[in-house]
Amino acid sequence: MEKSRSKIIIEDYKSNFTYKKNETNLDIQFNRVAFIFFVFFIIYIIYIIHLVHLGSRKSKIDKIDNIPVIDNKLYRADITDINGNYLAKTVSSIDIGIKTSDVIDKKKLLLSLNIIFPNKDFVEIKKKLNQKKYFYLEKKISEENYEKIMKLGDKSIKSEERVLRLYPQKNLFSHIIGQIDDDNNGISGLEKSFNETLRKSKKPVKLTVDKDIQFLIRKELIKYQEIFRSKGSAAILMNVNNGNILSLISLPDFNPNERQNITNVNFINRVTKGTYELGSVFKPFTFASALNEDLIEPETEFLDLPKSIRCDKHRIGEYDNKIPSDLTAEQILIRSGNIGSVRIGQKIGSEKHKSFLEKVGVLSQIDFDIEEVAPQKNYNFGKCKLATASFGHGVATTILQLAKGYAVLSNGGFDIKPTLIVENTKNNKKGNRLLNKGVSEQVVTALRKIVNTEEGTAKFANVPNYEIGGKTGTADQPKDGNYSEAKINTFASIFPTSNPQFVFVLMLDTPQKAKDYYYKYRHRKGGWKGTLYNTAGWTSVEVTGKIIDKIGPILATKYIEIN
Repeated sequence: MEKSRSKIIIEDYKSNFTYKKNETNLDIQFNRVAFIFFVFFIIYIIYIIHLVHLGSRKSKIDKIDNIPVIDNKLYRADITDINGNYLAKTVSSIDIGIKTSDVIDKKKLLLSLNIIFPNKDFVEIKKKLNQKKYFYLEKKISEENYEKIMKLGDKSIKSEERVLRLYPQKNLFSHIIGQIDDDNNGISGLEKSFNETLRKSKKPVKLTVDKDIQFLIRKELIKYQEIFRSKGSAAILMNVNNGNILSLISLPDFNPNERQNITNVNFINRVTKGTYELGSVFKPFTFASALNEDLIEPETEFLDLPKSIRCDKHRIGEYDNKIPSDLTAEQILIRSGNIGSVRIGQKIGSEKHKSFLEKVGVLSQIDFDIEEVAPQKNYNFGKCKLATASFGHGVATTILQLAKGYAVLSNGGFDIKPTLIVENTKNNKKGNRLLNKGVSEQVVTALRKIVNTEEGTAKFANVPNYEIGGKTGTADQPKDGNYSEAKINTFASIFPTSNPQFVFVLMLDTPQKAKDYYYKYRHRKGGWKGTLYNTAGWTSVEVTGKIIDKIGPILATKYIEIN
């Protein structure tokens, strides 16, 4: 019995052993398959991660309302002109750097990089590999080269994603758009004033300016800045009825793509930040102020006007001694008489005339889209200040404020708010009436005569078919408590005078006579070689006429409203 029992035990043992052996074989086969599957799965994951990494430049650009938005705290909304042309645009880019401590084989790395970037200076790169801890190999790398360099798989190669702010128009809108710093914060222009809006907005910010008009005006300004050798210049074109600014230029300008630290005051925005005594362009305000108070009519006569008068120790004289002694109020404006303007101002009185200049915006602080607006000085209008302010001396303002004032004089006498932002214009219609009915029409009639009559001072601006009216202003620049020989020559124009729609103010800072420039008369046959006088009538007026010749067709087809 025991032997038999023993056999049974042995058989059971062998049976168990056989079973265990078979189970182990199955286990080994399964583990091999699982291992191979795991390897392939890891390769697949690495490949997917690589693809995602390569595509990250695009994947980080989502579509929100069909508008590209970079998913980054540094995102800024695009800025366009009235026609959708990009003035500022945010794009994503990648910089490639090398951390030298992570380089395993310098020779191999240099060879690989030389294949991808054959035009680089590899003597310099080799120096950097030996001397620096980290350096940038390529900034704003192309998609193609990015893929090539990442495929090298070298852990010393580091990619840094950056957000770039590009300005496709370069210098053309520099004083409007402004600049940002290295942290993507606006430091000037609309980039500064609308910093938060540009960070949060999902849609481009559309401006009222027109790229083509801006280009043509700037081109002529640059041309005539060289002819008259002026230190700088400025121009603004604005709709008198809604305040839309179609063009705003200040020279010299700059390229915002270069992100320069501009400290030279000559690069100031001369339209908004520069304050100037602008001379006789103030005389239409004196004329309008007296009309508004019912103190004069255009035909009111001023007789026996002297050639000069004194106010305290200062002498006030005529710029041209040929001006007659007997003039009507309108003729005083047309001929740009200083003494006659003083007499009109004295009729108005200090308090009322100062109030009028503040009411139309010439001597009051202006609220504007760009923060860089010069503070307006509060003048004490005594006897002499009234006299000098009547013909535009002793008081300073900006070109922007002057443009607003001329808009009020020509649009029927209604308040308007100058703007660069289309969104602001939806409800930006004519505001409160500032001038009595009929005053605006009387002023516009006189401004037209300044351009199209022989007695006027702006005949070079009499461009056919555009009915230009305006007033010249030639002012000596104050220096060290006195006046220097340096001039500020300004022409403030409105057109068409039969249905005023635009104000265009142009200023030349310190122009010189141009002895070789040929003037072709618009008011009669022939011409003249050389600038007779360094006055606005021979400089700013001539430039304005040339510019309106160029931009007139665009304005006529796109912006003139038929009443």
